[in-house]
Amino acid sequence: MDSGTTTLDAAAILADAREYRRAANAAEAGLLVKAVEWAHAHTVTDLDDAATWWGAGGGDTGIPIAGEGCPLVSEFAVAEFATALGITQGSGRNLVGQALELFHRLPKLWARVQAGSLAPWRARRIAEDTQTLSLEAARFVDDQVAPFAHRTGVAQTQRLVQTAIARYMPEHAKELREKAADQRYFAIDHHQVSFTGTSRVHGELDLADALDLEDAITAGARQLADLGSTDTLDARRAAAVGVLARGELVLDLGTDRVSTGSTTGSPVSTGSTTARQIVLYVHLSEDALTTGNPDAPVRVENGGGQLLTAAQVAEWCGRPDTTRVVVKPVIDLHQPLATDAYQVPARIAEHVELRDTTCVFPWCHRPARRSDKDHITPYDPGGPPDQTSTQNLACLCRLHHRMKTHAGWTYTMVEPGIYLWHSPMGLTYLRDRGGTTDLTPPPRRTS
Repeated sequence: MDSGTTTLDAAAILADAREYRRAANAAEAGLLVKAVEWAHAHTVTDLDDAATWWGAGGGDTGIPIAGEGCPLVSEFAVAEFATALGITQGSGRNLVGQALELFHRLPKLWARVQAGSLAPWRARRIAEDTQTLSLEAARFVDDQVAPFAHRTGVAQTQRLVQTAIARYMPEHAKELREKAADQRYFAIDHHQVSFTGTSRVHGELDLADALDLEDAITAGARQLADLGSTDTLDARRAAAVGVLARGELVLDLGTDRVSTGSTTGSPVSTGSTTARQIVLYVHLSEDALTTGNPDAPVRVENGGGQLLTAAQVAEWCGRPDTTRVVVKPVIDLHQPLATDAYQVPARIAEHVELRDTTCVFPWCHRPARRSDKDHITPYDPGGPPDQTSTQNLACLCRLHHRMKTHAGWTYTMVEPGIYLWHSPMGLTYLRDRGGTTDLTPPPRRTS
């Protein structure tokens, strides 16, 4: 690499950057210690004098800045600490609250941060999610996530928090479910039309409705491509929404339609009302199978892995407009599948998607169902049979597929679902279902 007249040692630059990151993590860990010490020096016993969050409309909700079991802290003291650090009052409350959460309720995560084996920002992110949990539920999260916190993503942590709520706070879980319907909305922002004439659309839908909409848009984008559109996939998806809105395109719900983003039905020009067919990948708890408890937790894989209830799944399947409920056999992810063809058939693609769940590049969490199916060992038309197999395919999003193909990144499958990556600069990462582990030796400063 050349910059002007100076030749730069790329490996040395990365080594220095990694060392600076280690130093920054150590400094952040020390700051968390001082936040706890400051809070302990300024505790109060009266909730009215404690640092609190502020609710909608400016009303004081009376909720402490950290979870159950943490001391209450003077609001003025928190403000003074934030001012000394040159950060806003809100950022100061976050910092002190998360430090207390880690120290008092997540001791295993705290120990890892102070030992230097866990980046403080990762621990703080988890602490932010656990502050509303009971002490028992928070300790459950700490026990479960601490060994793997250095390589887990936001979605995995949130699923664990939801599991803790379902297991240790059933009444709270029920309240959250009852409020969920009130959170649904769909808005089209016509007040912020862009110079090029576009509007933003956003909303929160019932999962079954969202799956139907995703299928319709996916099929519509595919049909536009078949009709000759050269727009990007995102542009075609956006155009498909307008076509659907004008009633020009309705999804043909044939027997092969699947609400998983892998729709094989084709949109047809018809004015008929579409019936609903639900296909959900539901992971049932023992309670849901044996007790008939409508509040028993279930996990819907094609709903982002979120925890729901048996009653919610039953409601979707029992709606009047649901004409078919498809029960698919369990896919044995340990049974390899293969074909001689280069194109990946649907049954093999689905196997790989369920196994990987996300793009398998280090630290990436893009959904597997929107990722390419990459031949780890490149396909050779004159090569041996069964090159397109679950043993030689992995999910890579388009960006990371391009990096693997053109930028010198390489990887091997250690075993199904576990991958060893090597960067062009010699860094090594292990990616498995729990996340990413950096296997590169600690850097040595060169200057």
